[in-house]
Amino acid sequence: MLRMTSVAAIMISLLAGTASAQETIKIGVNQPLTGPFAASGAYVVNGAKIAAEEINAKGGILGKKIQLIIEDNKSNPTEAAAVAEKLITSDKTPVMMGAWGSSLTLAVMPKLEEYGVPMLVETSSSGKITTSGNPFVFRISPPSALEAEEFAPMVGKIGIKKVDFLVINNDWGRGAATDFGKMLQAKGITVGLSETMDASAQDMSAQLAKIKGTDADTLIITAAVDQLTLIFKQMAAMGVKKRVITTGGSQNPDQIIAQAGGAADKTMHLTTFLPWVPDATPDPKATAYFLEEWKKRGYPFAGTTESFRGYDGIRTIAAAIEKAGKADPKAIQKAFWDVKLTGLNGPIAFAKQGPAGAESGQSKPGVYLIQISDGKVSEVKL
Repeated sequence: MLRMTSVAAIMISLLAGTASAQETIKIGVNQPLTGPFAASGAYVVNGAKIAAEEINAKGGILGKKIQLIIEDNKSNPTEAAAVAEKLITSDKTPVMMGAWGSSLTLAVMPKLEEYGVPMLVETSSSGKITTSGNPFVFRISPPSALEAEEFAPMVGKIGIKKVDFLVINNDWGRGAATDFGKMLQAKGITVGLSETMDASAQDMSAQLAKIKGTDADTLIITAAVDQLTLIFKQMAAMGVKKRVITTGGSQNPDQIIAQAGGAADKTMHLTTFLPWVPDATPDPKATAYFLEEWKKRGYPFAGTTESFRGYDGIRTIAAAIEKAGKADPKAIQKAFWDVKLTGLNGPIAFAKQGPAGAESGQSKPGVYLIQISDGKVSEVKL
């Protein structure tokens, strides 16, 4: 009799564990946690965790807690696709967030179509992501074309006459050079050199030597933070004196200050969040909460300009699940079109982009120009 009671107790425990597992809603998180984009990916993941904890503290979604299933895509497109497949087939996640870099996200996209699972794109800026005809993609970050569009009114006020480009040699960097180049040419500005560099390159002296010899007054750079730091230091050492403006990958100005020091002085950066002036953000109360939670965890302030995307990304996914009424991929995909909330950098709502019948969703966040001067960050008022 005692033995039967023990067996029954074990069975009850197992059943309780199964029930508990069923009481969570899984969200896949596909980010670079190792490799050249690791610092940025880690920031996004930590922002996502803050959102998940906030949502769960308020009771979760549909009466269930959300559970983030976090995987490392190793800053590698092949790995990113493999991670997506694992999250869908093994972990049974009905929705994902990812995958930081454009090349990583583009590698994941065929898996979304193959399995019919939607993904919230929190960072990637390549135009192809929302124009190639993938109805499972919903992006809250600005594509490089939108970033260029929002930068266009500032160009004349800054006094740009001729521009060279130095960009990472992938979809993200090349796409930025193309989109910004088109915008600048349309405004009568001359586009000069367009130099590329590998994502892991540490010596850009050859490219910078060419750029130094041109008559361009401005250099637009697209690269991740660690590489930007190296570029600024090498520019200073080589005496390359041009106005510098960075696009999408420069979202850690404080980190750049810490790593590049005086070499970053007077550089300008397009960013999509203003944590330095919380009251100027679209939702000051939410921004204050996020910044306080970030600080409580002991994370560096420099990471806020990356991490807010993970925070907004999970909040957007949660809103879609709530509207769907169930954790079902098709229902969530459909519900994304009805999502409306205020993110830390502006309204989140999806407009259709791409071929008719296979449109992706694109939100339109705010884009701001900031400058580093004497080790401090300030918004450029134009």
